[in-house]
Amino acid sequence: MVSYVGVLLYGVGGIVVAGMALLVAFQEKLVYVPVLPGLTKSYPVTPARLRLLYEDVWLRSSDGVRLHAWFIKVLPESRGPTVLFFQENAGNIAHRLEMVRIMIQRLQCNVFMLSYRGYGASDGYPSQHGITKDAQAALDHLSQRTDIDTSRIVVFGRSLGGAVGALLTKNNPDKVAALILENTFTSILDMAGVILPFLKWFIGGTSSKGPKLLNFLVRSPWSTIDVVGQIKQPILFLSGLQDEMVPPFHMQMLYGKAAAHNRECVFVDFPNGMHMDTWLAGGDHYWRTTQQFLEKHVPEIKEHDSSHDDKVAESKSTLWVCSLNSEISPKHSGFLREFLLVSQASADVQKI
Repeated sequence: MVSYVGVLLYGVGGIVVAGMALLVAFQEKLVYVPVLPGLTKSYPVTPARLRLLYEDVWLRSSDGVRLHAWFIKVLPESRGPTVLFFQENAGNIAHRLEMVRIMIQRLQCNVFMLSYRGYGASDGYPSQHGITKDAQAALDHLSQRTDIDTSRIVVFGRSLGGAVGALLTKNNPDKVAALILENTFTSILDMAGVILPFLKWFIGGTSSKGPKLLNFLVRSPWSTIDVVGQIKQPILFLSGLQDEMVPPFHMQMLYGKAAAHNRECVFVDFPNGMHMDTWLAGGDHYWRTTQQFLEKHVPEIKEHDSSHDDKVAESKSTLWVCSLNSEISPKHSGFLREFLLVSQASADVQKI
């Protein structure tokens, strides 16, 4: 009998050790998925595909990594808000272009789309430490531009992008006017038990009741729940109640933590919204909600405001945006189908 117990204990111990080894070796591949199965790392399309004239921007992070981004303006001399867009963990910025096209049209905003290190045309390998530097490099670039209103920079992040954006917003109260979070998790530590249920007994965030014995092994904890309560800027929470990847209660917990310290928090849920398509399922309600948030917290400064005119130099850009329709046109329907296929492929591998 004793020998059987010993064998059982050795077996369990072996499984735990093997699990720890896999977690240490492959955790970045679970958190960061720059290349979706069957696709390549390169961009399948550019903004030109949607008749968006854009600027290729090349940046250097503080640790020297070369980064790529697209800057798309609604109008050459637009003083509208500028959205710093942070994507989810899977695929690249090209897979978000249809959503961004409609964002530009509905919100009359500029959009700066950053490729994290290791994603798209950016160099390097993704990590929390590195992506935090990438986000700061993007914000610093926008803050130094003379062709936008730098007082109206808004950070938007979905899923992993929400964790990136929340940390950036907290660290830059003088540069970021407002934050929009969509379908974001409380932390990777809490998501570990969602991805692999047995891990909830060993890994967990501040809200977890488990022993958290293996937390020290997680190199990218992205603890948004510990960050959001320190943000002073207005925050809009957009939650898809059919989210199949991040349990919707994560967004409710984030809102609760933020609202306890920040009166300028708004929570809006969308009954049919899934992880990747809340903007699509939410329809007009989604965009009206976002527009009202921007109008309240990053309002347009009138032309006669001389202090603002001194701050924002006359635009030198020659960018233009063409053929923006309020609905998805037949001309773009093929791309939308491709987007939805990519979203489905992402759903098969993306767990955060």
